[in-house]
This record gives sequence, structure tokens and C-alpha cells, in this order.
Amino acid sequence: MLEIKNISKSYTTGGFTQKALNKFNLKFRKEEFVSILGPSGSGKTTLLNIIGGLDHYDSGDLIINGSSTKSFTDKEWDAYRNNCIGFIFQSYNLIGHISILENVEMGMTLSGESSKTKRKKALDALEKVGLKEHAHKKPNQLSGGQMQRVAIARALATNPDIILADEPTGALDSKTSKQIMELIKDISKNKLVIMVTHNRQLAEEYSTRVVELRDGHLVKDTNPVANEEKNEKKLKIKKTAMNFLTALNLSFNNIKTKKGRTYLTAFASSIGIIGIALILSLSNGFQIEIDNFEKTSLSEAPIIISEQAMDIDKETMMSIQKTKNSKKEYPDDKNVYILDDIIQTMVHTNIITQDYLNYLKNIDKENVASISYQKSTGINIVNYNEEKGYNLVSNNSRGGASWTLLPSKVDENATGIIENNYDILAGSINDNEPGLILIVDNRNQIYSSTLEQLGLSGDKVSFKDILSKELKVIVNDDYYNKIGDYFIPNKNYEELYNSENSIPIKVQAIIRGKEDKKFLSGNGIAYTNSLVEKVIESNKNSEIVKTQKIKDYNVLTNQKFEAESKTNNKETILGYLGAESIPVAISIYPNNFEAKDNILEYLDDYNIGKKDDDKIKYIDMANMISSLSGNIMNAITIVLIAFSSISLVVSSIMIGIITYISVLERTKEIGILRALGARKKDVKRVFNAETFIIGILSGFLGIVIARLLIIPTNIIIENISELPNVAKLNAIHAIILVVISVTLTIIGGLIPASIASKKDPVEALRTE
Repeated sequence: MLEIKNISKSYTTGGFTQKALNKFNLKFRKEEFVSILGPSGSGKTTLLNIIGGLDHYDSGDLIINGSSTKSFTDKEWDAYRNNCIGFIFQSYNLIGHISILENVEMGMTLSGESSKTKRKKALDALEKVGLKEHAHKKPNQLSGGQMQRVAIARALATNPDIILADEPTGALDSKTSKQIMELIKDISKNKLVIMVTHNRQLAEEYSTRVVELRDGHLVKDTNPVANEEKNEKKLKIKKTAMNFLTALNLSFNNIKTKKGRTYLTAFASSIGIIGIALILSLSNGFQIEIDNFEKTSLSEAPIIISEQAMDIDKETMMSIQKTKNSKKEYPDDKNVYILDDIIQTMVHTNIITQDYLNYLKNIDKENVASISYQKSTGINIVNYNEEKGYNLVSNNSRGGASWTLLPSKVDENATGIIENNYDILAGSINDNEPGLILIVDNRNQIYSSTLEQLGLSGDKVSFKDILSKELKVIVNDDYYNKIGDYFIPNKNYEELYNSENSIPIKVQAIIRGKEDKKFLSGNGIAYTNSLVEKVIESNKNSEIVKTQKIKDYNVLTNQKFEAESKTNNKETILGYLGAESIPVAISIYPNNFEAKDNILEYLDDYNIGKKDDDKIKYIDMANMISSLSGNIMNAITIVLIAFSSISLVVSSIMIGIITYISVLERTKEIGILRALGARKKDVKRVFNAETFIIGILSGFLGIVIARLLIIPTNIIIENISELPNVAKLNAIHAIILVVISVTLTIIGGLIPASIASKKDPVEALRTE
């Protein structure tokens, strides 16, 4: 069955070579109890390790059932140890962190036996050695003799052909030694048992054959094999196959013995996960707030069509960047190159025509809440204040007061942008009548300059006083005095105020942004579209307008018009003086986000087939604000995550160190697993499983701690910004972070796991 043929094995230490076996020959019967004796260094253990496949010979051959092992691969040797060999070691070599039953099952686990089958076989083996009732104890709960019985049960459980016993009674007292020897002798009745021992008395008493070695040579054989036995049985070895669940179980049981260190390692490794989880929670929460802000507050933000629009699409930015990067940095030549002004490149001039205005009139009214056509018409207003007298103000005033055109509803029966976004605190709005609307902030505040423009003063003014205050709009023929071909403003404001031609107006209403529209917290003055129309109607045929139409210079400043100027040209001045003109800006307020998309699509359709200069481009205020805030948030998130990721790298290195320490601590276990037939990749899998468990624990610990830290974080943010529950951890982000944690810990443990898999099983078994 087993033949050692001309085997030699040497060990080299430094410059010294020791010949452990020298052309050694020996045959064994299928069933016998062979004891191998000899002094230390005679080659006994080397012979046993070669027979067991733990060590490999330099030359010769180990023949099993007539099959040579010369061409065996590592996997075949592993399978041979698992299927054909059962080891009984002097120091028992049990895995301390698993139960007795699991120790006995280990060989069958490696060979892929089902749970039910291996459990039955393991219990039967324990029953044979009298330890069935101790099956669920740990090795450290047994005596030395009991542990050796467990080792015997483990050797028997896989039903191997050969039992190899290395000094099985060396650590036992004489009484226990005899019990163990009786057990081994009983086993040898139907198996080949090869025992290495120094105890000649036990060998001669229990063995059927005694073999003595000296200096690597056979010097005595009490019962040599005379004739070669014929063995019809061919060598068939089932390959070992440890699955990942088994590796997880082994590692989990080991981790349980080092709970403190494991939790500290997991916590240290989770710090990066905690940081990133908090950052993502804040980023996610703020993005949700931004989205809600868009839906509730920006959904009706206007689409603005003005004389100039910023063309900042992606293609334009890429083109600018490409142009900028086309030149070499820090050139050596003596030339200066022209770089296009980025702002000028982005600016697009819109030529708003009557044709375009007619196109806008056909827009689907269901999508539009309100619309305003901003004209450049100057509105000159005189107020009266008992303390300061008569004063001139206009819709172009500066110094704190903001004048805007009130958007008009496209459908009188529908809700407009003002009704959707503002509360009317006093009065009522009538866009069909000339008038003003006072806008206060969320604390009912306005600038003092705004109050002065209404002809009022004081630290506090009642709604009643504001609504009862009358102002006068001055028409051109009263305001401008002609001197030759030029016109100068009339400075007699009292006379202008009391003129019969002046248009009396009042503040129609006082409005404030709704509480859920916090972005509408500004203040200023709005005027109705009817007021603009009234002013244009009164001024379009005025003397100054008629004169300006026939003159090629500015009748107010005596400056010649410049064809290329955007401000000093006849059309602009005529528009300011109140002549009929094309709007300088159009603001379209959508009903909602879906309506906005429909409006944008309608506006884009106008540009189809037109040259770039003839296209009308717009500014989507909602998209601009949300894109800007979103880009800023993304940039901040990326930077913070990059910093937090440093701790992930550090933790990955730390995991590698911890795993290497675990490899050193579990070196003997590695040797035991290899002796039982575990492949190199099985050993690697065990340590990868350990890092996998730590990664899972680290990831979940990080998420739990981050989730707890979100509570005080939200309290702090709410106290600062009045935004409740901002930080929200997305479940997908949590899962991704756990996956990242597992991935990084496995990567950190790859090198130590690889070191473990390459350890020599013989050396590993000698480790204490």
C-alpha cells in the first residue's frame, strides 16, 4: 500500500547541510502498527512528515497504492493529507477557539462533507474515544489525556487509510499513556498506524512492527515486508474545498476570544467611515433642503429674457478651457498672445423684436402664472413731506430703495405669482389701476430711504398712513422745459406736484413674503403695469419725445449718439422719455417646475434654425441658483470626503498590521489546518474572512455612531440656521460605506493573508 523508495531529504542552515534521510527505503502493509525508534536527529520526524505530505522529499519517490507522488501538485498533496492521512500529535494541536466537536469535524469540513454527515461522523468518533458528552466544550476545558483522545477522534473521523502518530504519549502520564496506546492499537486492526516514539517499551509492547533509524538510514526492522503485496485499490483522492462560510466561522470564533481588541480595531477603522457618513448626511440633507427650496420657493422663480444673457453652457466652458490650455505654460519665446475675455465670450446679445413679442403672446397660458414686460421708461414722481417739503423720486432711484415692475397675471381668474408668494397685509392690488405696492421683509421692515421716497418719515409708520399717502407722477410736458433745441428738468417740485396734468397715485397694498417663502425677505417698491402704460400714453406725444425723434443727439445732454453704444443711442433715450418701445427685459413666472420645463421648451423652439446672433437666450433663475448651490455643495463634499478618506487609508494600513499580528498568533492553527488538508488559498480565505468580519463590524459601527452623532449635529445646525433635521443619512450611502469599509479592510489584510498561506506547515506546527 505504502512504499518509500530511495528517498533523500536534506536541510541547509547557513552553510551547513544536514542529511535527514539518505536514500531511505521502506514498505508498509495495509494494516499494521509500526513504531519508529531512533535517537534525536535520526530522521524519524522527517520520515513521518514526508509520509504525511507535510514535507517533500528531495529525491526518490513515495508510492501510494502503486501510484507515484513525484508529480503531485500542492493541491494534490493537500487532498492526500485530508483523505488518506490522520495525524495524532504529541501536543494535540487542537484549535483552541472552537469546540471539541468542531475540531473533530474540521477535516470533513475541508473535504466538503454536508453538515449532517460530518456531525454524525464526528460524534461517532468522539463516542469511540469516550468523549461524546464533552462534544461542546472547548479544548482548554479538558485534561491532557482527553485532548489527545480528541486528536485521535479527529484523525479517525475522516476514515483515513493511514494514521500518523508523533510521540502521542510524550506529554502524558504512564496511566494515560497506556490508555492511549490501547486505543491506537485497536485502531491498527484495520488501518496502517505509524508511530514515532522514544519509548522503546511502549513500542515493543503495543506495536506489531518496530523500525529503528540512525543518521537517516534504516538500521532495524523487526517485521519487514517480504513480498510486494498486490493492491487492487487505485489511488483516488477527493479534493478539499473549504467554503467561505467555514472560513467565516473559524475567524468569528477566533475574534470572539479577542473581543476587546476587535472592537477597538473596528472603532479605529470606523473613524473614517463616521466622518464620511456625517459629511454625506449633511450633503444629502442640504441637497434635500435645496430641492425643497426649489420646489416650494424657486418653482416660480422667473425665466428672464433681457437684452444681454450669459451663455454659460457646458460646451462654451469647455471651448474656453480648451482655448486657454492650447498655449504652453511658461514659454521661452518673446511674444505676447491674446486671450479672449471670458465674460465677453459668455455674453450673448438678445435682439428682442416685435416678432418675438408676438411669439410670446401665443405661449400656453396654463404654464404661466405671471409675466412682466420691463421697459426703460422713466417715471418721475414728486412726494410731499411736512418736514422736507416737495421731493423728486423716480423708478430709477438708488440709495437703498428697490423699484420693480409688478408681474401681471396672464389669466385674471387664475392665481398669480404675487398671490402664490406674498401675503397682503393691508389694502388690495389692482393691476388695472396706476399705483404702487410696498414690499416689507419678514419683520415688516423697509429702508429709511424707501420710506422717504414715499414722502414719509419716522421709526415706525402705520399701514393706514402709508395707504393714505398721495404722490404725483409728473408728465414730460410739465417736467421738461425747452430752451432752444434742448430740454432741462423743472426744479420747481411744488409746482409740478400741484399741476393739473400730474397723475395722482397711492400705495395700493402692503405685502410680505409668505412664511414658507423665506427667500422673499427683501423690501422695496413695486409699481403696476397700468402705471407704466399711463406714463407712456401721456408722454409718447410730448414735446421732448417729438424733438428727440428728429434729432441725432441727446436733447438732454447735447451728446451725439453712438451707434455701438448700449446706453447712448436714440432708441434707449426715446424709451426712457416714454416713447413706445420694445421691452428691455421680460420675466416669465411659471406655475410650477413642470410648467417651467414646458416654457423652456417653447422658448427653445423659437431658436430652431436661427443663426446664433438671431437667437434669443434666457436666464433660468431657478436653475442658476440651484446649480450654483449644488455645485458648491458638491465641491465642499468632495473636499471634506477627500480629507476623511485619509483616515480610511490609515485604518487600512492598521488592519494590515492587526491581521499580521493575528497571523503570528494563529501560526500553529495554520499548521493544523494545513496538516488536515487545507489548501494555501483556504488559509488565505480564513484571514480574508477575519478582515471581512472586522470590515463589516467597522462599517456598521461607523454608521451607528454617525447616526447617533447626527442628533446633536442637527440640534446645533437648527440653533444656527433654524433649519430642523438637516443631516439625513441616505440608506444607499450607508450601504456603500459598509461595502467600502469591507473592501478596504480586505485590501489591508491581503498581504498578511498571503504571508499566512505561504507558511511552511511543519514550521507552523512547531510554533508555540
